[in-house]
Amino acid sequence: MRLRSRLVFSGTAAALATVLFATTASAAGTPGAPGAGDPYYPLDGNGGYNVSHYDLHLTYQPSADRLSGSTTIKAKATKELSRFNLDFLLKVQSVTVNYAPATFAKGAKGELLVTPSAALPKNSKFTVVVKYNDVPSNPAYTLNGFNSWSRTSTGALAVNEPQIAPWWYPSNNHPTDKATFDVSVAVPAGVEALSNGVLVSKQPEGANVRWNWHSAKPQNTYCTFLVVGQLDDLRITTANGKPFITAYANNLGNAAAAAKASVRRTPGIVAFQETQFGPYPFEALGGVVVGVGELGFALETQTTPVYDGGFFDSGPNTYVVAHEMAHQWFGDSVSVRRWTDIWLNEGFATYAEYLWSEHLGEGTAAENAQFVYNSIPADDPFWQVLPGNPGPANQFDGAVYDRGGMTLQALRTAVGKPVFFNILRTWAATKKYGDATTAQFIALAESKSGKQLDALFTTWLYTKGKPAVGPNGRAAATAGAEPKSYQQIKQTHALLAAHGG
Repeated sequence: MRLRSRLVFSGTAAALATVLFATTASAAGTPGAPGAGDPYYPLDGNGGYNVSHYDLHLTYQPSADRLSGSTTIKAKATKELSRFNLDFLLKVQSVTVNYAPATFAKGAKGELLVTPSAALPKNSKFTVVVKYNDVPSNPAYTLNGFNSWSRTSTGALAVNEPQIAPWWYPSNNHPTDKATFDVSVAVPAGVEALSNGVLVSKQPEGANVRWNWHSAKPQNTYCTFLVVGQLDDLRITTANGKPFITAYANNLGNAAAAAKASVRRTPGIVAFQETQFGPYPFEALGGVVVGVGELGFALETQTTPVYDGGFFDSGPNTYVVAHEMAHQWFGDSVSVRRWTDIWLNEGFATYAEYLWSEHLGEGTAAENAQFVYNSIPADDPFWQVLPGNPGPANQFDGAVYDRGGMTLQALRTAVGKPVFFNILRTWAATKKYGDATTAQFIALAESKSGKQLDALFTTWLYTKGKPAVGPNGRAAATAGAEPKSYQQIKQTHALLAAHGG
């Protein structure tokens, strides 16, 4: 059981803390930037500070969709700050900075503007506590035209990409600022509350039960999730020395058996992927399956992906599990520096499906990539989306997945199998817990192979139209024999591309 401490200043003590802090801080300082500079989402993230830890202490009432409590943020100023922003949509009750009251105001598009009582010196560590009480499903709370918070028949889902944090906790909401997390959520007895990492404890709290989760490795904000609902067969077992956490909605119907048969294979899938990508980067693994149609996609929430039950409607589907678990390396541990590089997530996870198919004897990676290439006519709009910079409207287009996967097969063809897997393992190891760009991946590929690869990546990622030569170095031909895995991978991508994952 983790003991939670609360440092509280009252009266004179609070005033003294403010005075002492003010003596070390200039009265000057400048506001932190309202965004992290991402071209797709200019107001996502913020400038002027980096977060090291989030501590969420919340209560959720499903019947009223009422979320209340506080988020404590540990951060470090990267410049002298007179003011800084957090990304948050809900109604705020109070904000303190270093335990002194701070003024705050709601800005446009989910910006929470916080002005501390004294400027924060450059390189100083500081603590922010935001208290709030609101209804996340309020239709007024939208970003990019939609509300990411999803109510279900028994609870709610805080699961989405590229934004979900602003609907349930204040943050520096961009993949480039990762932190560790404690997520503590009290829900009515008989309802579960699942999040990332390891379940530290469950504690009765009046008519509620408080679930305490801890993520020990750096985690980005969109990969931090909350699933509240009535879940059957919640299990925490050990897989390869790590906690293996699984749970399934109690309304899965005919999909229940197939969902369990698929997700329970996660440890074996991860063991195979370790032979391809290197050591698994996190402290736990697992999977949560929610009701059919409640989510509509799957997402690589760190350690414990969340799957819509629809992936298992037609029977077991280990390909979606292979996809989401590959993201633990490519997307979670190594995150995109800018959303323009989303193919570094989705193309790699797609290629992981091809590798899993090869492992199962249901079609090699080369066969799958070439079959996709051959099956899509040159005049199909598919070839007009650029995986290397698809634009926010096409961020999860099928081309980002499939043409991204073909790009990796084209690279493997060009450099050979041993060098190719050396590139993947080196990428995962050297960028672990950080973020990266396509340019850096190209540079690594060229360094490891000793080849100039600009033309390859320009053709596959940044040039509209069907490449004249396919991913296996052969010109377009009739589709040929369909790999056994193709239809299930295709159906999986149809759901994934509906909204990320």
